[in-house]
Amino acid sequence: MIRIEIEPVWRFKREGNPSPALIMLDLLNEIRVTGKISRAADRANLSYRHAWNLIEKWSAFFESPLLERKQGSGTTLTPLGDKLVWAGQRLQARLGPQLQNLSQELETEVNKLIPRGPSVIRVHASHGFAVSKLREMLSREEDLEVDLRYVTNQNSLVSLAHDACDLAGMHLPQGELRKKCIAATKGWLTPGVHRVIGFVTREMGLMVRRGNPFGILSLHRLFNPSIRFVNRDPDSGTRSLFDQLLAQQGLDGSAINGYEHVEFTHAAVAAYVASGMADVSFGVEAAARQFDLDFVRLVTEDYFFVCKKQFLEQKAMKHLLAIMRREEFQIAISRLPGYQTVDAGSVKLVKEIFQ
Repeated sequence: MIRIEIEPVWRFKREGNPSPALIMLDLLNEIRVTGKISRAADRANLSYRHAWNLIEKWSAFFESPLLERKQGSGTTLTPLGDKLVWAGQRLQARLGPQLQNLSQELETEVNKLIPRGPSVIRVHASHGFAVSKLREMLSREEDLEVDLRYVTNQNSLVSLAHDACDLAGMHLPQGELRKKCIAATKGWLTPGVHRVIGFVTREMGLMVRRGNPFGILSLHRLFNPSIRFVNRDPDSGTRSLFDQLLAQQGLDGSAINGYEHVEFTHAAVAAYVASGMADVSFGVEAAARQFDLDFVRLVTEDYFFVCKKQFLEQKAMKHLLAIMRREEFQIAISRLPGYQTVDAGSVKLVKEIFQ
């Protein structure tokens, strides 16, 4: 099985200077997090001397230092260094799922032309931390491969209906909003044809800067014009849930400062807030914790998979269900903030979930 990885490269050019500067933003970020050049160098498999020489070279290119060293305080980034790091964080959060989709498409096409390998399960699901963790664990299995594509919540069911995938990821809120969300799935699910596979729950809410300086504890607070919001894209399930929460309280989202400013993943909106370009967003708790943000829980979602009944008899599918039922998988999910496994790997009837 051929694996393909696609990663962005940051190449800076200065007018009149033919030599571009290739900046290792991961190295700078490690310094930002740890305050230690030595630890950042170790993580990058560089010697301390080489890492320091690179940083001096980059500083010379920008004609401005990227680091400052204070006695007793370790090493910190300058405002320029900090700006570069957060630009990289936002780019990775924004493009990561798209690059994964592209690499997966290329992998599929390339592997069609080489001798047949392990069984492949095609999964279409909205981007999420638990789905990524499942993919990570499945990638270690020698006789099982996963073709995972990130699509919107509704489009995953469309893919399943058109036989473009074997498993469709879905998430539904608990509580009063559930029936309205279920109504949107009518016409795509048939009780006698489909089955639902238990997976996880995840906490959804407001992601705010550490210390919550604006005291944002409810949706009503978002309508303060001095508070800057960053939204999810209109086609995402998270955006749909946010709009439904607003409507439930009789609130008009268009009056929120930044409502029309969108990013395309949970991590992207969290990175936007963490970089200081916004004060609050709506998404999963795991994204907030990843970027050292505070989190105000508003609703719990059930995340599960849907498949056709006959697919459960496939050897590859039985293998996948066994992995989801393992204690190792449940422990891995429990380490994701705001996530819990709930009947992971169990098979249920459509009417047990969509009612």
